[in-house]
Order: sequence, then C-alpha cells, then structure tokens
Amino acid sequence: MHFEGIHHVTCITADAPGNVDFYVRVLGLRLVKKSVNQDDPTVYHLFYADEKGSAGSDLTFFEYPHARRGRAGAGMVHRIVFRVASDEALDFWEERLAAENVATQRADTGLRFEDAEGLGLEIAVVQTDDEPLIADHPQIPRELALQGFDSVRAYAEPDKSRRFLEETLAFEPTGDDTWEVRGAKRGSRYAYDIPPADPGVPGAGTVHHVAWASPPEEHEAWREQVAASGAHPTPVIDRFYFKSVYFREPSGVLFEIATIGRSRRSVPASPSTSSWRLSASASRCRRTTSTSANGSSRCSRRCLTRAS
Repeated sequence: MHFEGIHHVTCITADAPGNVDFYVRVLGLRLVKKSVNQDDPTVYHLFYADEKGSAGSDLTFFEYPHARRGRAGAGMVHRIVFRVASDEALDFWEERLAAENVATQRADTGLRFEDAEGLGLEIAVVQTDDEPLIADHPQIPRELALQGFDSVRAYAEPDKSRRFLEETLAFEPTGDDTWEVRGAKRGSRYAYDIPPADPGVPGAGTVHHVAWASPPEEHEAWREQVAASGAHPTPVIDRFYFKSVYFREPSGVLFEIATIGRSRRSVPASPSTSSWRLSASASRCRRTTSTSANGSSRCSRRCLTRAS
C-alpha cells in the first residue's frame, strides 16, 4: 500500500476575511467550500483548492477569531510548498507578491514567503508527470498558476520517526531527511528540518495537521497497520466528504489518513473576494451547519456572508 501523496493540509487563522482575500485573490486558489469544524460547529472551516476541489491541492483553515499568533516549533509543520511549472512562474509570483507588499526570499528552486499571520509558504519549480491542479483566476495565466502541493516541511529530529515513516507508512527515503510519498497516480514529499531552540506555540498562522490520501479500500488496513506499530489512531471518522483516521507520528506531527474518490461538495463558483464581508447579524449567517442540541440555529459569532 502507498498513499497518493498529500490529501490536504489544515491550518489555523484568526481572520477569515483576510485569509480569503490572500488565498483567493492573491494566490489564485478557489474557495471551494465554507463550512464548520465538525468537532466544534462554532468554528468556521474554509477550504481552498483547484477548480475541482481535488485532493492534493486542498488547503483548509479553522478560524478562531481571537487566537493569538502561533509559532512553529519541534513536532510541527512549518512550511507548505506548492508546485509551479517553470522559472518564469517563479518570476511572476515574485512580482505579484511584491505588488502586495509580501516579502519573499529566493532559495534553491523556490520562492519563500509568509501569509499575514506568519504561516510559512513556498512556491517551487517541480518537474513532474502528476496532473497540475489549477484554479482559474482572471489575473493568473494557467501556465503560471499554482499546481497543487509539492511537500510539507516539519521541525523534528529525523531518527525518532524514520522507522515509523518507512516501515509503517511506506514513505520512501530520498536523502537529506526527505521522503517521497507516491501512489499510482500522484505523489508528494515530507521533509524534516532542525527544530529551533524556542518551543512551538499553536495558534494563528500554524499548521494543525497534514492529511495523506488513501484509496477507500485500503483505509481500514492503514489504520490497523498504524495501530500495530504502537501508535494510537482514532477510530475511522466519517467527514461526509471523505473518511479520516488521525494519529501523531513519533516526532509529534499530527497526521490524518483521508480517503479519496468520493464526491466533494463545493460552492457553485469561485467568488471574488470583494464580495465577501463580515456580518455581525446572526440572522444572516449562512454557515453549513446543523442546529444545536437545544434546537437553536442562532450564531453569535462573526460570519462571512456573500454581499448582495
């Protein structure tokens, strides 16, 4: 068994409107869905992806409006790397981000930067036969657009997790504390960097978890294999769009194994971020959530609503 690369990456934000503006208007991703955290329906859950909402491009955020700014440390993912097809694409993104006053740094074959809350991002030139996972955007030519995830990088001591990654999860080592995670149709990478001296602080601008893509028929077998290794996976949880199992790998990074192949709900079209605003009116809340246990559907939080 092998995973089909990264399924999705979930992060934390304290500012849903600003988050939508950056990831849709600036980076050109599609706002595929706005929902809620199924484990805490008071929390917004935003989904960005390619035009089809494909696994391998799905970046999601839980919104906690009063969350302090976090800091990645040992046992946490500190950078998400997107693919592009060429050096010309890197030049385009360097200019586009500069026009938004986003500081960038060229490194190896990539362009590193952060979102407004400090989440580490990188755009890298990657030669691959994988399908490019692209969202349509009026200002971003398709040949220069982001093409889905290449990798995530975590702070960790590799020896602690090496055996688990290679023997239990079938990650393939490629050197420099990096592993390829590749199935029949798609792949991505997982890498470690030396942890900073300061401990990590979960909060806005940090990664909550990374999910790996599993064919549905292999999902339960993966759970059993993880449990047999001595890890402590959750039961299979039905997320409606896919099924999930969660556990921490030995270095502390929270992993999810999520199924692929089921249909995903999405908003009808990729909205212009100028049409999204905050509303304090609970009566105008359009979150896709069920009523609470006491029968109330009133929302006392800030809400994203589509401007009329």
